[in-house]
Amino acid sequence: MSPLTGTALPSLAVPPPGPRSRALAAELARWESPNVTYLADDFPVFWDEARGANVRDVDGNVFVDLTAAFAVAGPGHAHPRIVEAIQRQSARLLHGMGDVHPPAVKVELLRALAQVAPGGLTRSILASSGAEAVEAALKTAMLATGKPRVLAFHGGYHGLTYRALSVSGREDFRAPFAAQLGSAAVFVPYPYPYRSPFGRDPEEVCAATLRLIEHTLDTPGSASEGIGAILVEPIQARGGDVVPPDGFLPGLRRICDERGLLLMLDEIYTGFGRTGRWFACEHWGVVPDVMMVGKGLTGGFPFAACIGTEAVMDAWPRSTGEALHTSTFLGHPVGCAAALASMSVLRDERLVERSASLGARMMGRLIDIAAGHPNVGEVRGRGMLIGMEMVRDRGTREPAPELAGRLVVEGLRRGVLLLGGGIHGSVLSLSPPFVLTDAQADHALGVIGEILDEMR
Repeated sequence: MSPLTGTALPSLAVPPPGPRSRALAAELARWESPNVTYLADDFPVFWDEARGANVRDVDGNVFVDLTAAFAVAGPGHAHPRIVEAIQRQSARLLHGMGDVHPPAVKVELLRALAQVAPGGLTRSILASSGAEAVEAALKTAMLATGKPRVLAFHGGYHGLTYRALSVSGREDFRAPFAAQLGSAAVFVPYPYPYRSPFGRDPEEVCAATLRLIEHTLDTPGSASEGIGAILVEPIQARGGDVVPPDGFLPGLRRICDERGLLLMLDEIYTGFGRTGRWFACEHWGVVPDVMMVGKGLTGGFPFAACIGTEAVMDAWPRSTGEALHTSTFLGHPVGCAAALASMSVLRDERLVERSASLGARMMGRLIDIAAGHPNVGEVRGRGMLIGMEMVRDRGTREPAPELAGRLVVEGLRRGVLLLGGGIHGSVLSLSPPFVLTDAQADHALGVIGEILDEMR
């Protein structure tokens, strides 16, 4: 089998999913909880190797990846510098005692996070997953404000651990556990102009959303009692790649400042170059009080952080020997090394700038491709986070999850890895590695165009 270059176009040895993927799917079904992996005759393939913007499955099929494995592999799968850093650190110190005898590399990583984060965010709580970082942020807000609740948004996704789930505005995830979730959040609509209850004009949607938020916070008996923070994704990623109107984040910053609330931004999906800036909030010049990061932080190793201002983080009591919030793997040395290497790669190879330029070109091409297709309602995004909303009819804007699903499955059959998303499952979501070549991008977008043509 030839080496995987990371820059190759699709090469299919057998129609996917091939016989080995099918056999593994049958085996997986025997041992894994049935809620975890979606299994069907035409889905999934089982990955065996990945490099750059290529993935090879167990049947030898090579794919172009437009998912970056949920936006994780921004620098590319198995970037040599990140792999080397992980190998070197693993051989030197595989595990430390993060809150007792910390690994030295933890200090280096904390310093680097403070240097790359928006101004004023200098104190971090490290974590192993995005949901864990959200849990830390919610505890921080409670300590800093003395108030237990947050204002959050419909369609927001902050993780599936219980407290993170309780502030996620996705009823499909919440419903089975509603009796245990309590009332941690008050939800309001996210400014989603394509599907807003306040109309279609972005400025009007933004103004109406902000007015509703102010009304909710200021009116006694409006379920707002005990709210100490606003928790929001600067761009809703799994919610459908929804980019808010330009006045939204600055408006939230103003509302928080006027009422003494914390602004907490979930940049777990959007951080580290995904939207063409280091962090999505930089598009609007907004600095939060607390920011959560993960996914793209390391390029592939489970790691995350909750980063706050000194004033907010000083609400935590000083440790007296038993940490009030910690975990066994907090500040894992291999994760620290991977994050340092990944941030260095992003900077040295100018991949954040690559995300901005290639992302803009890809979105322009998708807009052109979609212009003549009655089932594409909208193409939107920033950088290399792009969503294509599929509808049954442009006039009614009725969501068409079956068409988004068809794009994902047909893309797989033609060697392109795609991901569905959105609150209705009707959005084709693109979040490729930043090292995707121009040729790979053109080929993959051409495949999407071909599938759309066949849907007419």
